[in-house]
Amino acid sequence: MHETPRDEISPVGPFDRWPTRGLGFDRFYGFMGGEMNQWYPALYDGTAAITQPKLPKDGYHFSEDIVDRAISWISDVKSLTRQPFFCYLPFGATHAPFHVPPGWAERYRGMFDHGWDAQRERTLARQKEMGIVAEDTVLAPWAPGVPHWDELSDDERTASAKLMELYAGFAEHTDAQVGRLVDALEEMGELDDTLFLYILGDNGASPEGQMLGTASEYHGWNDLPVSSETILEVGDNLGDEQTWPHYAVGW
Repeated sequence: MHETPRDEISPVGPFDRWPTRGLGFDRFYGFMGGEMNQWYPALYDGTAAITQPKLPKDGYHFSEDIVDRAISWISDVKSLTRQPFFCYLPFGATHAPFHVPPGWAERYRGMFDHGWDAQRERTLARQKEMGIVAEDTVLAPWAPGVPHWDELSDDERTASAKLMELYAGFAEHTDAQVGRLVDALEEMGELDDTLFLYILGDNGASPEGQMLGTASEYHGWNDLPVSSETILEVGDNLGDEQTWPHYAVGW
């Protein structure tokens, strides 16, 4: 949730703008606010702060946890009542920080080396092929001040591509969790009676990665230098619990 004012998120409330009070939900499980650590989230069950069920070294990730909870809740509803259910399942993904379980980003190694200029062209062509946009659709003007891919150094291109690989792995991991929910509904015999509204996005795209991306948004928040070198130093650990990465504005 990102609707409750920050100064109302406390053990004593007030709770009239929390999900299970003023916002009308019977149950709430998740984190309050935004920009949450996906490895160590500040979790609430209703209005009570709780400890996450296990640690990252034991396989914890918030996206998987929240789907486990959703499946359990829906199973309880359908086994104990004949009522329909409404489940709002908001992930932290793919908002920063890009906290991605091992293996997911590796699936995209090298797939963004062509850069964001070419990606714009490819995305539009694919959208036309799929009938999402009209055949005469043209790309929007280039955003002033954003560097073109060929204006970056080799290190800057390498670092920027790695961050986009991380984002893509984060997105696919999230989609896989939705798939687990679909499979569970099918096993319950509820899938054919369930309407899905699947919204994928991050209110546009957030700018905190700045021009070249970052291995940790805390660098920018504390006026520390951000460079492609600091991203490449992290290497394949990007996305783990020691990082807080975000891609470059060009993506």
